[in-house]
Amino acid sequence: MDFGKNTPQRPGGLKQCFVSALLYCTGEMQQLHTHMQDKFFPLQLVEGCLRGISRVILLNNPLSGALILAALLLESPWQALLGMLGLLASTFTAIILGQDCEEVSSGLYGFNGMLVALLMGVFSSAGDWYLWLLLPVCLGGAATTFLSSSLAPVLDRWDLPVSVFPFNTVLLLYLVCTGTSNPFFPNHPAQPPGAPESTNHTQLHVPQLLQGVMLGVGQIFACGTVGPSLLILVAVFLFSPILAVYALLGSGISTIAGLSMSVQHSFLYSGLSGFNGALGCMVVGVFYILSWRTHLLSIANALLSAYTDIALSNLLGVLGLPASSWAATLTGTLVLLLTGKNLKEYRIPTGKVTSPEQNLHSHKQWSAANTNATDV
Repeated sequence: MDFGKNTPQRPGGLKQCFVSALLYCTGEMQQLHTHMQDKFFPLQLVEGCLRGISRVILLNNPLSGALILAALLLESPWQALLGMLGLLASTFTAIILGQDCEEVSSGLYGFNGMLVALLMGVFSSAGDWYLWLLLPVCLGGAATTFLSSSLAPVLDRWDLPVSVFPFNTVLLLYLVCTGTSNPFFPNHPAQPPGAPESTNHTQLHVPQLLQGVMLGVGQIFACGTVGPSLLILVAVFLFSPILAVYALLGSGISTIAGLSMSVQHSFLYSGLSGFNGALGCMVVGVFYILSWRTHLLSIANALLSAYTDIALSNLLGVLGLPASSWAATLTGTLVLLLTGKNLKEYRIPTGKVTSPEQNLHSHKQWSAANTNATDV
């Protein structure tokens, strides 16, 4: 009988199945996206919305989106509801306008609406479950789609992504319009991060500072607690381990920059000083092929994003307005416009961006093919 011969192969087979399933869930999960093309609209909508959630943090993976949604629910069910409502409002607006189906199903018209909704909830002083807030959330989410659709053809000329320009613009306009004493939509004023003189000599708590580095990743979704921030970091790692490292690296660099500018310790401990640096570092990891040059560029961009954020926060904070992610958006756009040939050869066209690992693999294949062609 052959039973004895087949038994030792089972562990290896199970291990191979596990590895295959794990690899299937990493990166962009393109096989799932292809499989969903001929499915019912509600199923396609769910996949597109989950991808839209992950797009906030430069990912494109529905499973990562599901983990981030779980993190938002853990942080605040009210915030999760607002985020999903903004996401749906912006996505349905894109469908009504007749935007490209592939872009809609990839979540490109959802993430700005989600961010606007989340930050409207954060700055609202009316408390949780204030249902009147659902109105500006829906309108703000829809407005981001109009801005995205308008900006796309302009930015395409320079091969630039729309990024979160719509989110930053709509949020700023909303907070300026409503102010802090609006009877229907009151808001908390944003505070500048510059430290008062009395706090410059307080003792720095290193464990809280290190925790703030991790919270800097969570603050991209306005999550200020450890559990949700860890889930978001796992979601990033699932899509790309390289990006997870860059997220922590950028947040750490930004925290150090905050220390050098005597930023209030509460900003350092809560991660508010770290999230722009994390995004700035990740932008380079996404749009450039990994090399020692682009690695240095990612560090430089994290520093530039951090100091720009401090400057803008101090400037806008006088008016009670937040700098949100303007710093990472502006510096990231400038980095993508660099023309030096030593960096330009590593720049990935916006339409061909995938995970850093896949970008690196494709670049190696292309280089090998060119080498073989030259030898011939």
